[in-house]
Amino acid sequence: MSLNWPRLGVGTMPTAQFLIGARTMPKTDIRDQPAYTLAEAARYLKVAPATLRSWVIGRTYPKGSGLAHASALIDPAHNPPPTLSFWNLIEAHVLRSLRTDHGVSMDALRKSIKYAQHTLKIDRLLLRTELRTDGGRLLLERYGELIELSASGQMAIRRTFNEHLARVDWDEWQFPVRLYPFAGVTQRDRPVSIDPQVAFGRPTLNGKGVTTATIASRIDAGELVADIADDYDLTEQDIEEAVLYERAA
Repeated sequence: MSLNWPRLGVGTMPTAQFLIGARTMPKTDIRDQPAYTLAEAARYLKVAPATLRSWVIGRTYPKGSGLAHASALIDPAHNPPPTLSFWNLIEAHVLRSLRTDHGVSMDALRKSIKYAQHTLKIDRLLLRTELRTDGGRLLLERYGELIELSASGQMAIRRTFNEHLARVDWDEWQFPVRLYPFAGVTQRDRPVSIDPQVAFGRPTLNGKGVTTATIASRIDAGELVADIADDYDLTEQDIEEAVLYERAA
């Protein structure tokens, strides 16, 4: 069962805060509160549950004659059980962009993140607008070196990285406020959004307020597309986008 958070008005800056670089990040912001199980987050982001779990709690793997442990890349908002915040979703969304044919090299990525954070003197790089400038450049360059990406591989991962960043909106304090998750092959760029201020952070049709799960469940119940469209003032394309997102692997 998912956890929901207390709601604050849009633009509200809580009083409890901590510093990141030259800016202030609120500790009690709803975007940093536990809200999603691992299963929910994996489904919303279209990431394999086992992959997300390894990012959040780490993983054990064979090494030599024994076992080694790769530490987590994401610090969950609540643990145990590991429960993610909206900002954790953003971090996982960014990690999703760094997958190669061999997955994500957790050790190399951890070193790359630490390198960029130390160089720029910031924390939680995967949340920062610096990803679009120096932070992203340092991260990708170091990561490419550590996993020995070819020139074409670096070009491809940079393209995917930028495409993922384009699906995040930041607020005036430059913290993530909205995510447009990938929904497979669609006719529109960003038909679905995840916004902590809308539907308790569940995926909705962008600008419509109705959850994609609601649309899909009504379709599965045998209701007519025209009736659903009329109830929510949607187009048939809206409904198709919702179903495609819900059923995307």
